[in-house]
Amino acid sequence: MTTPVRGVRLGVDVGQVRVGVALSDPDGVLATPLVTLARDLKTGIEAVPADISELARLVVLHEVVTVVVGLPVTLAGAHGPAATQAKAYARRLAAAIAPVPVDLVDERMSTVVASRRLAERGVRGRRQRAVVDQAAAVEILQSWLDRQRRRTG
Repeated sequence: MTTPVRGVRLGVDVGQVRVGVALSDPDGVLATPLVTLARDLKTGIEAVPADISELARLVVLHEVVTVVVGLPVTLAGAHGPAATQAKAYARRLAAAIAPVPVDLVDERMSTVVASRRLAERGVRGRRQRAVVDQAAAVEILQSWLDRQRRRTG
């Protein structure tokens, strides 16, 4: 049995337009929503996009030990265009925050589950769109945290 490293983890849900961000507590038990960032799609290949720069700032600010990026795998388990984009995003993020590790995790159904949970709490329509990316990041990070605890428990 290995003891998990103590420290804050950052969960990231990469979308076409927005990036949802969640944080864990230092003990790696609970994920909570942090912020939704706008994707910077105008930046050239050499420049660091504003959303990745902001994530790098959050990594330093919160002394993050691991970043978990959702990998949108299809229900059949295949990696389509969205997964390819998420992998590219994770590589750019990893370069910006090295040596902090970036872990890709299957995010199948995370946005659907997040939307359902928000709707159950009465959050719908425009209000839901404003926070669903953060809620999806929470789902991604929480599933990763739970998996890590099962491995070390």
